[in-house]
Amino acid sequence: MNLSFAFAVNQDNVFENRHFGDADKYLIYREDLNGMEKLIEFVNPFKMLDEEKEHGSRKKGLAIIEALRKKNVNVLVSRQFGRNIKLVNRHFIPVIVQKDTTEEVIQVLLGHLHWIREEWEQNKTEFKMFTIKAGILKSAVDG
Repeated sequence: MNLSFAFAVNQDNVFENRHFGDADKYLIYREDLNGMEKLIEFVNPFKMLDEEKEHGSRKKGLAIIEALRKKNVNVLVSRQFGRNIKLVNRHFIPVIVQKDTTEEVIQVLLGHLHWIREEWEQNKTEFKMFTIKAGILKSAVDG
């Protein structure tokens, strides 16, 4: 099975220090024999959803989850995750990266893909979160 990834980026396709749900847009990639292929990109229509009431609202989190499930995404990639991480990890593997560009992130992910694939195959609920810096750390999601 080829995994699909949603990258949370700004308008210039750069990863920023903001929560996944606050991204300007999402780039959807699927792994293939040559690495990763970009499938689509779409503006985050939920960026401001319910924000006047509560930052990182459950309503916003559920809307993003539903949209990405319809696109068959398996892995969410961002610099940060917010309070909805306990909702997110029931459906997706969350991955925190430190790199800025999509090209750098793709290379890092490809180097650790076996760990991510193993997590997807072994768990079906409450996936662990991966933090990739110099190495890779797999940890339970707190919240």
